[in-house]
Amino acid sequence: MNTRPYRPYQGAGRWGGVLVGLGVLLVIAALVMFLIAPFSLQKFAAFPAAGGVYLILYGLTARCEISTGRMLRRILLALLALALIAFGVLEAVVLTGGRTEIAQGEDEPEVMVIFGCQVKPWGPSELLQDRLDTALTYLDDHPDMTVVVSGGQGPDEPMSEAQCMYDYLVEHGVNGENIVLEDNSSNTWENIQYTLELFQDGTVEPTGKILAVSNGFHLARIRLLWSREWEGTYTLSTLAAPSSHLPSRLSMYLREPFALVKSWLLDR
Repeated sequence: MNTRPYRPYQGAGRWGGVLVGLGVLLVIAALVMFLIAPFSLQKFAAFPAAGGVYLILYGLTARCEISTGRMLRRILLALLALALIAFGVLEAVVLTGGRTEIAQGEDEPEVMVIFGCQVKPWGPSELLQDRLDTALTYLDDHPDMTVVVSGGQGPDEPMSEAQCMYDYLVEHGVNGENIVLEDNSSNTWENIQYTLELFQDGTVEPTGKILAVSNGFHLARIRLLWSREWEGTYTLSTLAAPSSHLPSRLSMYLREPFALVKSWLLDR
């Protein structure tokens, strides 16, 4: 009876071990990042963790028999290619959705909703200030508009995002009587849910003519979740704020495709 001898891949002693070692280091770095980074950055630990796991799996194929290792590497490369294609498609959705689109005529917005973002010890973060300054520009021409500021207080924030936004808007001339605080939400899905409750209980005039204000990368997900939660006829206009802080802009455009998938699957 002929048996085929076990033949590990010839490069097992070279690149296989190196890739496994790099993967382990990435996983450890992700764990450390998750444990010690501020709450607002912990979620980004998923990126090095995923890369580390991939490198470990790829490196381990070098320990397999030649044909088996080759097949497994092809599968892993195909999965990586599919993941990159999917990421590209989702990034395109995020980019094309990040536009200002304001209805005119009888559908012109009656209530503005500003979505919260991180608050720093000294005030709004760069991304949140971008949203607020964009809202202020619109409110200059619509000073009597009702404004809902939506965002709770995270564990690393000195106050709720809603309160920070309220203070900033009032300091810049907006009438505080026109501002309604929604300060219980902790993510975009809750922003929308709790804001809609304000319409339902009469705290805010029950209109379907809404202007959502956020950074451009955020608007595609807002449209998705708003359409899922709102019952009946509505017109959702959008006001796209710039993202002036380059590191934040890059990190958010990397993160948002994954957040879009998470919201599509889980936020119901």
